[in-house]
Amino acid sequence: MWCGRACSRRGPRPLFDQEAQRYDAVLVVAFGGPESPADVLPFLDNVLRNRPLPPAAKARIAERYQAFGGASPINGHTRAFVAALEERLREVGRPLPVYWGNRNWHPYLGETVQRMAAAGVRRAIAYVASVFSSYSSCRQYREDLYAAVDGVPAAPHIDKLRQGWNHPGFIDAMAARVRAARAEAAAGAALVFTAHSLPQRMAAGCAYEAQLREACTLAAGAADEPAWQLAFQSGRRGDWLEPTVDDALRQARDAGRRAVLLAPIGFVCDHMEVVQDLDVDARRAAAALGLGYTRAATVGTHPAYVDMVRQLIDERMTANPSRLALGTFGPLPDLCPADCCLSDRPGTGRPALAGAGG
Repeated sequence: MWCGRACSRRGPRPLFDQEAQRYDAVLVVAFGGPESPADVLPFLDNVLRNRPLPPAAKARIAERYQAFGGASPINGHTRAFVAALEERLREVGRPLPVYWGNRNWHPYLGETVQRMAAAGVRRAIAYVASVFSSYSSCRQYREDLYAAVDGVPAAPHIDKLRQGWNHPGFIDAMAARVRAARAEAAAGAALVFTAHSLPQRMAAGCAYEAQLREACTLAAGAADEPAWQLAFQSGRRGDWLEPTVDDALRQARDAGRRAVLLAPIGFVCDHMEVVQDLDVDARRAAAALGLGYTRAATVGTHPAYVDMVRQLIDERMTANPSRLALGTFGPLPDLCPADCCLSDRPGTGRPALAGAGG
């Protein structure tokens, strides 16, 4: 399994790029989200394409967005990150333009690639706004990148940065968010890290859960937090990763805790799964259990996180680079093997960019 410990070995040259690459631009790739009530149903059609969902279930999801004025916070957060990264690159003498393309809403990835081609961009380095390895958080974006450049005249060559879940920049930023939240939380609040759940079959094909647990260990250690728990959001009971956030809240109550501190380590910025699952649902569940509630911020535009991405770009533009990584896994490779993070669906998957095979 190349998403886990095997990725830390300095394997065959195709997996680790030791050459100093030249790039004309940076491409930030994100999930995307609606920004008005009229956007919600078309956005959900994009998210749910190829996954039939009963109309009533789709309407319930739409209601969650409409409760927030039809806008997810993710696009605003991504804009802020793009601006912060562009500024950081200028500060260190790499004034590369930073483009932004989404999987599910404007600006769409395919449209962004066309703009890059029209602007004369020939080589770009992509940062997918997700630091852990799974089909939905890594490989599917590589498939999206392949589809985005396919058939575009003079499309840029696009490489992809490695996943940064154990990079010191991400860990430092997450630890800082936990420390800031701890200063506001009730004394003795139980620390619960959270991440999006995955189907068990998908999780079995990648090191997502193992990476999360080590990242929690690293971030908790950096924040001087001796005890923590990992819980999962937005899943289903029985065939998805557990425990759920509700499980963790009940366990904290049963252990005699009077408050909880939730830290969304699996998300780099706020979006609907963060604000609805944590700020609304988990807060309400905690209150019903008599627990005080505090939620740590996502890493967002924390300077250490933004600089992590800058350092990852420097890696690919430097010959024989040092690759920073904490813990026992070591750095993931620059190029993903063909069997890395496969979907749990039948078949071999769609063609993907930035793999060891091409």
